[in-house]
Amino acid sequence: MKQYPTEKIRNLVLLGHGSTGKTSLSEAALFLSGGLNRLGHVEDGTTASDFDADEIKRKASINTSLIPCEWQEHKVNFLDAPGYADFLGDAYSGIAAADVALIVVCAAAGVQVGTESVWQLAGDKSLPRAIFINRMDRENADFVRTLSQIQAELGRRCVPVQLPIGSEDSFSGVVDLIDGKAYSGDKAAEGDAPDQLAEQIQTLQAELMETVAENDEQLLEKYLESGELSPEEIRQGLALGLESGDIVPVFVGSGAKTFGVARLLDAVINYFPSPSAKTVTALEGSKEVELEADSSGPLAAQVFKTTADQFVGKLTYLRVYSGTLKADSHVWNARKGVDERVGQLFVVHGKSQEPVPSLAAGDIGAVAKLAETVTSDTLSTKDRASQLPAIRFPAPVFSVAIFPKSKADTDKMSSALARIAEEDPVLEVRHDAETGETILSGLGESHVESACEKIKRKFSTEIVHETPRVPYRETISAPASAEHTHKKQSGGHGQYAKVTREVAPLPRGAGFEFANKTVGGSVPRQYVPAVEHGVREALTEGIMSHNRVVDLKVSLVDGKEHPVDSSEMAFKLAGSQALKTCAQKAHPVLLEPVVNVRVRAPEAFTGDLVSNLNSKRAHVLGISPEEKVTVIDAQAPLAEMQHYATDLRSLTQGRATFEISFDHYAEVPEQVAKKIIEGTEKERTAVAAGR
Repeated sequence: MKQYPTEKIRNLVLLGHGSTGKTSLSEAALFLSGGLNRLGHVEDGTTASDFDADEIKRKASINTSLIPCEWQEHKVNFLDAPGYADFLGDAYSGIAAADVALIVVCAAAGVQVGTESVWQLAGDKSLPRAIFINRMDRENADFVRTLSQIQAELGRRCVPVQLPIGSEDSFSGVVDLIDGKAYSGDKAAEGDAPDQLAEQIQTLQAELMETVAENDEQLLEKYLESGELSPEEIRQGLALGLESGDIVPVFVGSGAKTFGVARLLDAVINYFPSPSAKTVTALEGSKEVELEADSSGPLAAQVFKTTADQFVGKLTYLRVYSGTLKADSHVWNARKGVDERVGQLFVVHGKSQEPVPSLAAGDIGAVAKLAETVTSDTLSTKDRASQLPAIRFPAPVFSVAIFPKSKADTDKMSSALARIAEEDPVLEVRHDAETGETILSGLGESHVESACEKIKRKFSTEIVHETPRVPYRETISAPASAEHTHKKQSGGHGQYAKVTREVAPLPRGAGFEFANKTVGGSVPRQYVPAVEHGVREALTEGIMSHNRVVDLKVSLVDGKEHPVDSSEMAFKLAGSQALKTCAQKAHPVLLEPVVNVRVRAPEAFTGDLVSNLNSKRAHVLGISPEEKVTVIDAQAPLAEMQHYATDLRSLTQGRATFEISFDHYAEVPEQVAKKIIEGTEKERTAVAAGR
């Protein structure tokens, strides 16, 4: 692929609900532009974009793929992003590298949950948006109905610039509403528009001219005077309106048939902004600087995606915002303060890589085998070390506990998890010190399952997963005292220690305190640390359910030694047993982690969501309206929220999102605690029997 200057590059991310044909659209663009000799199909697993084994198996995108096309002496970088909610995190990578979001809508299904999600997401990132109504050849495809839904749900600024010729089996091409010409078939053969569409064309042309005029004072004045605009004036106004976000042009076609795709590519060249229109703010030390997309300027390239490639190893995808990135050069990672050597530089076509000597400002490519650089890092020069704002990914909301399947997998699991988390910044891996489990968190069940499958395939490491254990804790609710004598005689020196202690509850979150209140040396000073050690050991073993004991004060008030048989071990054991005896008298209770939950959902689902939260022992703190959604704030036990991501999707048809964060520990209701304790004992008995 030849090198292109900044003004001849276009970067767009394909977004939409799952199964709207985004991958087929990028495949059609690549095929029509000569990048492919044969058109691939998602159903056959033969597309350039969906090349991952899991994508072929699922027949759906789970990663953002880069598909560059050459068209009319321009380079168009398509970033084909996943549409399913569990994999939407990877779409954030594509959005970070793009200049325009092309939202793909199915002509048969219309505006769906995912359509609304990505529409909002692109808007939050201030990304100009366009829409492509795809699959006009499908059964039940209806352009008028779909356009009405788009304008009702997404706004009246969504204005068609094309009209389909026919639908379903009769779909044969599109009419360009700017020049009034028809473009038929995959070659976009130019001709006259069908007579039966004349009235509809006239109506939509008037709507287009009016929308364009409203966004430019000079065009508005001309339109009010003459009642029309020339095709050139419409094109000019459309490009300005798209770049500013005031106009959302709507295109139409069929990626599977490739009809309308050539005209879409023409529109991308003519109306979509080039990277030269975009400036970015970077930090150089503590100073903010504005960087223009100038290939002769200071280097600033941001990593938006990292993958583990089986042939070239680690592959780092990046976009050059300023300057020129050259192969066989050295760059500076400002965040980590390290030098990186850029060896081979690639233009990526799905799973294949083509070496290139350089990438100009505004272009997208990849580098192999960078040692330290990860997603969101900025590569620059040491003398102009700059950092672009980090890419913000969604927080994980679904967790599993993972274990190596075999002993052979144990040694490899840590390394494999680190590499998969580097590849997918949404994934979070942590060790839960209280339960001893390794926790893998993502956006949903499919997300973490896909990660486990990828670990097996890429790193030859098999892991199994299950619902994480809840890190319950125990405490006491009343003061108590007890004594314990540890005595053992087995010939020779025996073991003897006697301790008397008191326990008292502390405020929630206070932890543990130990006090020595003995007088007269009843417990020799050298044995007091052993008593405390025994107490701390007993705290980790629990009183009722083998969970850690917290929020209590333990006082050593009296004791007795034997001149021959006493030892540190004897006092440690006495201290441990005395605590257990004392705590049993102090009305022990079970504590559970309580989390803050914030749900955002359309108002129509509020009643069902509140009812569902109440069934989970949640306490609803408040319900407040926001733009187009209702926000529900609540607190709920973590045990009840383990599968809430799945429950919420089912309750709201995927139209809700939620955030979750730990808040505090609270006492478990007695009946619930009884079941938890019984379950713990059964589990321990089963484990012991298995041994």
